[in-house]
Amino acid sequence: MSTAITISGLGKKYTIGAAQERSRTLRDALTNVAGAPIRRLRHAGSSTGHVRTIWALRDVSFDVEAGQVIGIIGRNGAGKSTLLKILSRITEPTEGRAVINGRLGSLLEVGTGFHQELSGRENIYLNGAILGMSRAEIGRKFDEIVAFSEIGEFLDTPVKRYSSGMFVRLAFAVAAHLDPEVLLVDEVLAVGDLSFQRKCLGQMERIAGTGRTVFFVSHNMNAVRGLCTRAVQIEEGRLVADGPADEIVRDYIAQQMGSASVLELPRALGNEDELLIRAVRVLDDAGKAVGPFHSSHPLLVEIDVDVARANSAYQVGFDLLAGGGPALRSWHTDGPPDDWPELKPGHNTLRCVIPSGMLNEGSYAIAPRADVFRSHWIVNGDEAIWFEVVKDHLESPFSWVRNPGPVAPLLEWEAVPEPGPHSDQNGSGPAEPLPEWELVPEPESFT
Repeated sequence: MSTAITISGLGKKYTIGAAQERSRTLRDALTNVAGAPIRRLRHAGSSTGHVRTIWALRDVSFDVEAGQVIGIIGRNGAGKSTLLKILSRITEPTEGRAVINGRLGSLLEVGTGFHQELSGRENIYLNGAILGMSRAEIGRKFDEIVAFSEIGEFLDTPVKRYSSGMFVRLAFAVAAHLDPEVLLVDEVLAVGDLSFQRKCLGQMERIAGTGRTVFFVSHNMNAVRGLCTRAVQIEEGRLVADGPADEIVRDYIAQQMGSASVLELPRALGNEDELLIRAVRVLDDAGKAVGPFHSSHPLLVEIDVDVARANSAYQVGFDLLAGGGPALRSWHTDGPPDDWPELKPGHNTLRCVIPSGMLNEGSYAIAPRADVFRSHWIVNGDEAIWFEVVKDHLESPFSWVRNPGPVAPLLEWEAVPEPGPHSDQNGSGPAEPLPEWELVPEPESFT
């Protein structure tokens, strides 16, 4: 297999400190150059003229094979976008070199080059040309771009009248229909509503499946794991890990989730006149809130609730989120009324048990919910706490491949005997088990 990208000792240094005034004329420029040595002497040892350098990238080296889909992960400011800007020739490296074999396309910031006064139709041709597509190529793909954007009826309207969502749809539709041999993608899936993000992700999967080389920078670990076969981690400008995407992502998430403090809500949610959710915790069966958690053990979800006044119509629960959407919702009132944990005025802690052998490997979130039955929501926002699950409950030698979907239960299989002359064929399977809820008693005080 041929090499698509060769990166050798790549480094990028930036100078930060005192702002430099731009020269307005040639005389100003010559004066600034001539006076620079005097200014340096004048500010020697002074903090006012202090200038320092930082390395956004330092000594980064690796090769990418043609047709490989590689994910670039790391915290904000690690140097991921700087790497893509160097590969896109937006900026020059300070040291080292990068060699790209093939036509290059970049999706670094959708919408760059759109003209507010031009219509959507005109901007398709303008933006496509900026991204390196010929007029004939844009013409061939025009109907496909419009269909993807879903804004065909507004195609001849100036984009300055578009909503932000319409603008992003059209911009990504153009950028996603590039046909390069090497494609650089930087966080373009973090824009738009949830349904549009899913559509963009599907388009990226199609691109990745055509044999093109793809560089994919994202903070969406599920997307990296789903799209990429390989991942590299960059921290403080240096390459710190390189290997299979599942392994690198799992280790990276474990590094980011090293303490229980990340599993606490930053503020109370709800209505002081009804109830407030004070905290939500995800614990293992030993009561520890440090992930990643193992699917072979049950998970405990605890919700601290302060009730202002009793109301038998209160419902407290959570959405389990996976892959950008809800995998399930559970209320403390899902079972028979006699089994409901009682919510008394004052402080309450509810605990729900997610059974072992249920969740698949991946990233999940718990989003708390509360309402008054058939009346109104009390808590129904985007606040959520994230955790990671490692799948280790399937012992079959055939189970090394990650199952699709958020759940991977171990279901019972059996061979059905041939029906006899008096067999009963109207039996039904076992009912789906409900998550268990209980009221956590307050600890006894000793005086």
